[in-house]
Amino acid sequence: MDRRKIVAIAGDAKIAEGSLKYKIAFEVGKALIDNGYRLQTGGLGGVMSAACQGAKSSEKYKEGDIIALVPSFDINEVNEYADIVIPTGLDVMRNALVANASAVVAIGGGAGTLSEIAFAWTFGRLIIGISNVDGWSSKIAGCRVDDRIRYPEIENDMVYPATSGEEVADILNKNIDKYYRRHKGIVFEDGLRK
Repeated sequence: MDRRKIVAIAGDAKIAEGSLKYKIAFEVGKALIDNGYRLQTGGLGGVMSAACQGAKSSEKYKEGDIIALVPSFDINEVNEYADIVIPTGLDVMRNALVANASAVVAIGGGAGTLSEIAFAWTFGRLIIGISNVDGWSSKIAGCRVDDRIRYPEIENDMVYPATSGEEVADILNKNIDKYYRRHKGIVFEDGLRK
């Protein structure tokens, strides 16, 4: 069975409605659903809420397209646009779950977003950083997170820079299938898992 890919959006938990981050998050959320993906976020406000709202505005939106992995055990601590709410009870540690989507799009963000970028890199995920807003997404867009060779066949593996929902969809559609591996734990140089 070919499952629809899930793309996570990470970013600032507080942004002004009508700001550039809000506009881009809304665009990206809509573009994901328009292009046949599902959306996953940490379920809170700011970039997460704007992206979920954008996803719901797509003509292709269907119930169940928007997944929220909230940090608390409270199913009600979530933005109003989420369809599937998973109350993880993991606080900031849920960032690893958010980053374990098929791809991660970072829009601005502080330390929490940076942790999601780092987890996504370690997990071998495609990562896109919005480069025309302040925060970690623009600082790391166009760069590698570290020197590890994640996919020898991908010539220029990096955090792909983008400035719009349309660019994000284009990068995803061209590259998401190249990032096919699933993290199976840390393997040391001698090949053993410890």
